[in-house]
Amino acid sequence: MEEVQHKNKKEPVIDFPRLWAALVRRKMTYFKVIPTVILVVWIITLGLPDYYKCKIQLAPEDNSGGSAGTLAMLASSFGVNLGGGSQSSDAITVMLYPDLLNSVEFKASLFNIMIKRPTDKAPMTYYDYLKYEQKEAWWLLAKENLLNFLHGEEKEKRQNQHIDPFKLTPEQAGVSGMINSRISCDIVNSVEKVKSLITVEVIDQDPYVAAMLADSVKVHLQNYITDYKTKKARYDLEFTEKLYKDAKKSYERARQLYADYMDSNHDVIIENVRQKQTDLENEMQLRYNNYNAVSTQLLAAKVRVQEVTPAFTTLQAATVPLWPSGPNRSRLVILFTIAALFFTTIWILFDEDEIRPLLGLADKVKD
Repeated sequence: MEEVQHKNKKEPVIDFPRLWAALVRRKMTYFKVIPTVILVVWIITLGLPDYYKCKIQLAPEDNSGGSAGTLAMLASSFGVNLGGGSQSSDAITVMLYPDLLNSVEFKASLFNIMIKRPTDKAPMTYYDYLKYEQKEAWWLLAKENLLNFLHGEEKEKRQNQHIDPFKLTPEQAGVSGMINSRISCDIVNSVEKVKSLITVEVIDQDPYVAAMLADSVKVHLQNYITDYKTKKARYDLEFTEKLYKDAKKSYERARQLYADYMDSNHDVIIENVRQKQTDLENEMQLRYNNYNAVSTQLLAAKVRVQEVTPAFTTLQAATVPLWPSGPNRSRLVILFTIAALFFTTIWILFDEDEIRPLLGLADKVKD
């Protein structure tokens, strides 16, 4: 019997015409909520400063192939053997460039970049630009001015501060965080061309600063990688140059001693004199052989520096963006309007007592 009653019991059915009628009956709610949301969101988005994006692309060239072979052939013409090993043991590969840009040391190196916009009378450092020249939303600016007025604080004056990447001040750490949110680096591997493309994107409130900073980041990145990859070779070159200078001085000294002794004993045929001449000549020849060997090593060291120096091809240079990249105010208004429509509809349906049974909520309300 209970089973028959259960089968005869009808499940609640949603009556869409009645739902639509309820929404139409409460249409004034939409006329009040939607324009208010659009107005408020538009006022808020107008307070958000515009920002511009500048993107550059670099292609690091592999210098372990053709260029190195050409240098090896050039060196071999002078009797220098550079060796056939071309295996790279670099600790910083292309895939680590994004981590390099995010390092505190690299971001601190950008603090002293000089920035000069067309409206500026004098250049300023990028650190001062981020600290003093950034536009804020109107509510944040009003809050800051109110706090300064209540506490009697005057506008902070610009002053040069020593920057130590090992120990940044809270203020410098804040500026470093701003740089971290404005500069991004991405590595794209091309399977077909077997190449890695380095994409650096810079965001800033000023289009000129975005372009200048993108170009400066490219130069700093290239200099940092070049300095790292050539550090060992440059150290070897410096040491070889020192040996070369010492060997040259030693050879010139031995040659001068031999020449002076020969001039002083030109007509002397004593055996002791001849033996002394032979000793000085052998010493001079030994110094010359050492000098010649170090000269060959110096040439090899110079070629090695050029061999390990990385090369970068700029595929997309920095240009001043013509139009702001954001914020997209229209999109924000549309998204908030859709959200307002959705939540207003839900509120109307739950607020209508006669609609709840149609949604299967009657039992829940009674409970």
